[in-house]
Amino acid sequence: MTDALLRLDRIDTFYGSVQVHFGLSLEVGRGEIVCLLGGNASGKSTTMKIILGLQKPRSGAVLFDGQPITGLPTPQLIRRGIGSVPEARRLFGTMTVRENVLMGAYTRNDRAAIAEDYQKLLDLFPRLAERRDQQAGTLSGGEQQMVAMARALMGRPRLICMDEPTMGLSPLHVDKVLELIETVNRQGVTVFMVEQNASLALQIAHRGYVLRTGRIVLSGEAGDLLRDPQIRDAYLGGAEAA
Repeated sequence: MTDALLRLDRIDTFYGSVQVHFGLSLEVGRGEIVCLLGGNASGKSTTMKIILGLQKPRSGAVLFDGQPITGLPTPQLIRRGIGSVPEARRLFGTMTVRENVLMGAYTRNDRAAIAEDYQKLLDLFPRLAERRDQQAGTLSGGEQQMVAMARALMGRPRLICMDEPTMGLSPLHVDKVLELIETVNRQGVTVFMVEQNASLALQIAHRGYVLRTGRIVLSGEAGDLLRDPQIRDAYLGGAEAA
């Protein structure tokens, strides 16, 4: 790949004396949806933490748009164009939908543009328009995920990092969230996602990586990964991909 927006280059990560990543390298091209798959304790969540500045690797580099960002504080990363939809959404439950969404613009001071972007997001997420004055903690899991996505988009990101976006959702909301991810991507936002449901993730992704005990063991076009019976049986079946 020649036009990577995000690149992880030979990342080694430790928690104390325990090594989590072993020379981890991956790339996310501009305009792509790329998914990172793997079993429990494979290092997926730590990968996301490193990208978002929540964990610093012992060695290696993270580059965004060709510039090193390894270990930068999360607010600086947001200003540079990286948005986050964390696992379990992490909303402010007693705040309204509107207040939660507008929290995503905390690094901005262009009030007119913020108001315009907020209205566009209500058009993109009509369910949130209906619930705008409702406390976020009273929403369904799928609705909360929409709030988390809208909050991230308020920062006008070029890249959104999504950690398990369909976890705990009903099948109906899973389909809706995946559809919204595709819509956001078509509007020009690059997406990097860690996802428990490998088959669903690969259906909307352009490419995928499979992580096992801190090493990339498979990578390729999403369609190729889905069609390969050996890969599917070994890495993409049910709980193995959780």
